[in-house]
Amino acid sequence: MGQRIGLLRPTDPATGEVVDAAGLRSRLDEIRAELEVPEDFPAEVLAEAERVAAQPLSLPERDETALPFLTIDPPGSMDLDQAMHLSRDGDGYRVRYAIAHLESFVEPGGAIDAEARRRGQTIYAPDRRTPLHPPVLSEGAASLLPDEVRPAYVWDIRLDALGEHTAAEVYPAMVRSVERLEYAEVQASIDAGTDDERLALLQEIGDKRIALEQERGGASLPMPDQEVEQVDGGFRLRLRPLLRAEDWNAQISLLTGMVAAEMMLHADVGILRTMPEPGDDALRQLRQIASALQVPWPAEQTHGDLLRSLDGSNARHLALIHESTVPFRGAGYTVFDGGVPELVEQAAIAAPYAHVTAPLRRLVDRFGLALCAAVSAGEEVPTWVRQALPSLPELMESSERLVGGVERGAMDAIEAATLADRVDQTFTAVVIDVPQGEGEMEIQVIDPPVMGRASGRADLGDKVTVRLTAVDHARGKASFAVV
Repeated sequence: MGQRIGLLRPTDPATGEVVDAAGLRSRLDEIRAELEVPEDFPAEVLAEAERVAAQPLSLPERDETALPFLTIDPPGSMDLDQAMHLSRDGDGYRVRYAIAHLESFVEPGGAIDAEARRRGQTIYAPDRRTPLHPPVLSEGAASLLPDEVRPAYVWDIRLDALGEHTAAEVYPAMVRSVERLEYAEVQASIDAGTDDERLALLQEIGDKRIALEQERGGASLPMPDQEVEQVDGGFRLRLRPLLRAEDWNAQISLLTGMVAAEMMLHADVGILRTMPEPGDDALRQLRQIASALQVPWPAEQTHGDLLRSLDGSNARHLALIHESTVPFRGAGYTVFDGGVPELVEQAAIAAPYAHVTAPLRRLVDRFGLALCAAVSAGEEVPTWVRQALPSLPELMESSERLVGGVERGAMDAIEAATLADRVDQTFTAVVIDVPQGEGEMEIQVIDPPVMGRASGRADLGDKVTVRLTAVDHARGKASFAVV
């Protein structure tokens, strides 16, 4: 049913049609089995996890528990990788960002390490998640839960008045989070004019980092999340616009990843998240599509600035947002040791970038963190890190293919179930793609928020009425026709 929007995570209850969970759970289990998603952790992995959770391999000597860190995450999250402490620093700012310290729990070459390499990353589905690490660690001893003393890598980053980073270091330390917040409550507090300086600084720093991203030519898609909510008795779909608080929070993570990449490039060793610049032909074609959709795109306006100006609730804008995913493809991991690679930038960020902020949920981050801590301290990169670097791109790319397969399969199943008893009904939709020579269009149905294929004639960006002609439950496919 086309490209998916966002991760599949349970969210807050909202109005909308609830699809019964009974049949869907068995279909989701079938999808996992078909794709060979890992099941329960082996006994030796669980035993090792219980042992190190009770008695860590080692703990940082530095004590930063006096700093009142806080976390901001989606509702119900227990695998908390990140906690932040923001403060003013003269005319600028000081960002201290604590990231879960898995070196305290994962022994290189041990059972947990081997299983994490096999899994690659946490896989989210509407009914459950398949974690990268045993929950006793990822949701317990290693998670930065509130009011718990935890080992962490602390990034200490200084910013000037414009939000540009001027200095940075990273070191292991013991930390304590004092509060767990959710995006919606952060946004509501800021909208209400909160006097909580922690949140005011998040907005202030976030906005300045967004401005710098725009200056660099970075591109951020303002695509609403297509989400699956787990509710009593079933699931439902909704399109949820991204909150500004999510963007501000993401800017802290992006800042840290950019600083990490700078450290790696300075040391001539590391693993970057890279993506090539879109070619001139791709951007020229996108400008032609914008013109056909009657969306103004001045010659002096960058692609990133255009995207930030679009409104996902506007039918023509939504079509252009969808088409804008095409130029930004080819993301991967670039390993280097002993010299700087030819490709160092992540084109959508418009800067070098490395994954170092989600070690509980993504394998590569554990190695990047240990590498940067060594570089920051002027020490040799650990042998276990250097030896693992060449294998990480393939491990991560394999896990990303698996994640994509699960997300597509799960969303298809839920969309098909949502439409099961609505054959011959009509819906309002937006044409978001007209593939050449295929005779069908890709559409985004507005309510319920499903994507599918429709036969008939219409132009890109048109708002059309479509009739549901068939639902194939086995394949999770719905067929429409333009009325």
